[in-house]
Amino acid sequence: MKTDNSKILFDRAMQVLVEGCSSASRGPLNYKPYPAYMREGKGARIWDVDGNEFIDWQLSFGCLPLGHAHPKIVEIVQEKVAGGTHFATALEVEVETAELMVSMLPHVDKVRFANTGTEACMTGVRMARGITGKRKVLKFEGHYHGWYDGLLVSSNPQYPTTLGHPNDPVRIPDSSGLTPGSWEDTLVCVWNDEDALERMLDAHGHDLACVVMEGVMSNMGVIPPKPGYLKRAQEMCRAHNVLFYLDETVTGFRVAPGGAAELYDLQPDIVTYGKALGQGFPVAAIAGPDHIMESIEYGKVLHYGSHNAPRLGLYAAKTMLEEMTRDDQAGFKKIAEIGEQMTTRLNQVAKDTGQNMRVQNVGSMFHPVFTDLDAITDYREFCATVDLKKYGTFSELMRNQGIFFSGNKILHNLSCTEHTQSDIDASITAAGKALEQMK
Repeated sequence: MKTDNSKILFDRAMQVLVEGCSSASRGPLNYKPYPAYMREGKGARIWDVDGNEFIDWQLSFGCLPLGHAHPKIVEIVQEKVAGGTHFATALEVEVETAELMVSMLPHVDKVRFANTGTEACMTGVRMARGITGKRKVLKFEGHYHGWYDGLLVSSNPQYPTTLGHPNDPVRIPDSSGLTPGSWEDTLVCVWNDEDALERMLDAHGHDLACVVMEGVMSNMGVIPPKPGYLKRAQEMCRAHNVLFYLDETVTGFRVAPGGAAELYDLQPDIVTYGKALGQGFPVAAIAGPDHIMESIEYGKVLHYGSHNAPRLGLYAAKTMLEEMTRDDQAGFKKIAEIGEQMTTRLNQVAKDTGQNMRVQNVGSMFHPVFTDLDAITDYREFCATVDLKKYGTFSELMRNQGIFFSGNKILHNLSCTEHTQSDIDASITAAGKALEQMK
């Protein structure tokens, strides 16, 4: 592909932007020797500054269930922007969007809007501590809850020898600049293991404000929970008087209308949303039953924000929810069907070409990993067996054929309502060529 204009932009960007972009996942760490700079997106396709066209399976890391520039989103935003961008006041659309969310989420009575999943998670942890009067929280290896200091441990791939014993995992800071005090009250447990969680709760339950987890491990490709695991985790939390906090930043309004909570029949005490909720705008939410949400009334547990409940973003969120639930949840069914087809056909192509690529999915979320295991069930298996370099090669070969698979080796790919059968077919053909070339 011709990339002259992206190279020119990268050279300019390196003079004024760290890594030439605003997030390490978008820059030369994952896109060597420099990233393609995107100019436009429509439906399931994006175009870079050199005019190269891609079928987009990254979809802003899950923020676009309706794809790019959906006509209804464009229409409502163009209409409403003429009336102002942001007021930092109470809004009619704020009420309407919250009403729609509550109607879709049986485990939720009240909502508080924020801007990003990280901000929502910070609030969720603070609420848990304020409600219980306890200070410690328990997170899981490989689960990512944003770049909040207190939970920024054991989220990235590590050499297996550094992880410690599974009964007593080593807490590994994910960044420089973290003080020991910032994660002193954060305990770490292996995920997808009922016995490990029970041991931790037996030992520390009296000090734990909450157990926080993703419903699907989404920062290590796609790792589904074992049958019954999430339900049992919730039961154990209740038995030990520890709040069960489900972080649905990734899974919310994507794997089902009610997210992972609906998919796995859960009633979390605290739940947070982001990504898909805003349909490309920075919108997030903290939600839960009345007796939990009342903790942030009148600043008892502080949650402020000048940009909370962004007006244009809420119109986009409301429109997205209306579109996805139209005709008996047709939007959610469609993206799940596409994700299932991509998973089945990619696995078949891997088998046909003799490559050790395995694709796991939960509905519309899917991701190829290169491993000799039949399935990846936890973080330690991912760290010990997955060939990240091989995925990097595969995703680059896909992009060279106009199929935009995520360059980030540990995240995942997704479907949207705008992907067509021809998009799927073209992507599978490209995968076959890429895997053959990798031989």
